[in-house]
Amino acid sequence: MDSSVFDSRDLRCKAPYGAVPCGTEITLTVFPLAAEGFQSCALVLFHEFADLRAEIPLRPAGPEGDRFLFTGTFQAPAEPELIWYRFRFLRPNGEEVWLDKNGFGWQQTVYDSSLPVPDWFGRGVTYQIFPDRFCREAAAGAPDAAGLVGERAVHLDWAEPVELPEDQGGNLGRDFFGGTLAGIGEKLNYLKGLGVTTLYLCPVFEAASNHRYNTADYERIDPMLGTEEDFRRLCAGAHALGMRVMLDGVFNHTGSNSRYFNAEGFYPALGAAQSRESSYYPWYTFSSWPDRYDAWWGISTLPAVNESCPSYLDFIVDGENSVIRRWLRLGADAWRLDVADELPDDFIARIRSVMAEEKPDSVLLGEVWEDGSNKISYDQRRKYLLGRETHGLMNYTFRTAALAYLLGMDQEGRPYSGENFQDAMESIRENYPPFAFYSGMNFLGTHDTPRILTLLGRRRDWPATARERLASRLTPEERDLGCRLLRLGALLLFAFPGSPTIFYGDEAGMEGYEDPLNRGTFPWGREDRELQHYYARLGIFRSSRTSLQRGSLRWLRARGPVLAFARSWEEETTLAVLNAGERPVELALDWFGGPVSDALTGRTFRPSGGELLLPLRPLEGMLLV
Repeated sequence: MDSSVFDSRDLRCKAPYGAVPCGTEITLTVFPLAAEGFQSCALVLFHEFADLRAEIPLRPAGPEGDRFLFTGTFQAPAEPELIWYRFRFLRPNGEEVWLDKNGFGWQQTVYDSSLPVPDWFGRGVTYQIFPDRFCREAAAGAPDAAGLVGERAVHLDWAEPVELPEDQGGNLGRDFFGGTLAGIGEKLNYLKGLGVTTLYLCPVFEAASNHRYNTADYERIDPMLGTEEDFRRLCAGAHALGMRVMLDGVFNHTGSNSRYFNAEGFYPALGAAQSRESSYYPWYTFSSWPDRYDAWWGISTLPAVNESCPSYLDFIVDGENSVIRRWLRLGADAWRLDVADELPDDFIARIRSVMAEEKPDSVLLGEVWEDGSNKISYDQRRKYLLGRETHGLMNYTFRTAALAYLLGMDQEGRPYSGENFQDAMESIRENYPPFAFYSGMNFLGTHDTPRILTLLGRRRDWPATARERLASRLTPEERDLGCRLLRLGALLLFAFPGSPTIFYGDEAGMEGYEDPLNRGTFPWGREDRELQHYYARLGIFRSSRTSLQRGSLRWLRARGPVLAFARSWEEETTLAVLNAGERPVELALDWFGGPVSDALTGRTFRPSGGELLLPLRPLEGMLLV
């Protein structure tokens, strides 16, 4: 049967749209051709978490043109659930015909809506900072790394390139530039000028590497970054400017050179690698103590912890002075969970519960690279977005779709259009509860991806070795193309639902390939001022338009290289119009309102006869009000 029989995104077929709260009544209607001669139709349901199957007869609703309708309702369960459904048609001769989606079934997300969800994160602009590389305070020179955990090499010159191991193997992250919390504090007014409302800091706790994802001490700011008082001061300064602070929580593993594992004996107290009598020994799982143990992705410097260990749970989450509570009290407003796929659902739920108790308006986000509503991790379906765990996720799906749209092809080299982008985003909007869709962390690049300007400008034919990529820069022609595409991508980022997130320096025109080449120092005094100014206009415009912060989404056009959509809140509407193609386009939209103006250029367009004609140059976008 063709797709016109049932479309889960069409309110005539399914109401209400998308994910629903527990207990909601859902109406489904199918439109098979009358010529098919179906005698009956049944809705077949599978409740995955409850392992429950059910079949509900749909009643005949009579003919409509060349169609014959069947309709019915079912009530979503009282507990959060992931339901898969399809339809079974029956002809008078007993023949069965099944209608499903991609050989499986349609997804129905059922979530708990009883717990409050802060809405501040998705409304504002987020700025991700890799603390070692953003800014040294003005009065400081190169830092002193003597006596600190790990072997640390310090760059005297802020403008030097990052280092690679001699064997070009995995980067050990032992070279430091000396960015500090105080340095970030000195740039708060700069960030405010970009419209930033949330500072997302990559790990700031003591660790042996510059990236600090191998935590050595959860209760101490890394001395090269500053002190606990510096952290308090940064949070206070951010709050005074209307900004919040999000910390990176790395709770699936620690560093091997940490006070908890202490493989190299740096810390005075016994760690799990030194004694089975250590209070930290139960945190880890050894197959042969002390040399063989569970580690994140098998990397020996990142021993995995057992999150269900009572003493670890108490230390990180439940205790009166737990890590989660402690840093919220010191000024943090949110946590981002590193590798959320590796954390048990009940562990995440306990973090959220403690955060709500400690600071009711705090936000919990998770790092998930796929559709988080139906993610399977370690053969287990996850529950991140069912209302009791995270408030939102990192939206890598947005990044993947946005890049493919801007480049006109997906990662496999297949053509990719505005229609494909719309479909990818509608899949997320349909599967995610509204709170998660509007609280997604949207971005074009992070510390784990190549720099967006390099991706857009170079596209393909990367230098073969890491050494060559370290020295490589875009040609003037490549950089011009990359900047044009980046401006278009930034417009899409700032206009779409969710929090537009800037990876530090993208707005200044930073280049770089994969980690660690994407983690250079911010080019203070050498920024791309034109690009910087463009980002600032987008950020300030976003902060002034409620329709962009929390408005509904309505697609106006998604065809070939063209995208157009409206964001509306009460009487305010903002239109985003983009042409990612190499040819000019004259876009005609139905419009019965008054004149509109482009917030980016000031150009005004007047409708005629209920139609708005918008001339779009190649790689051009508009924000119309």
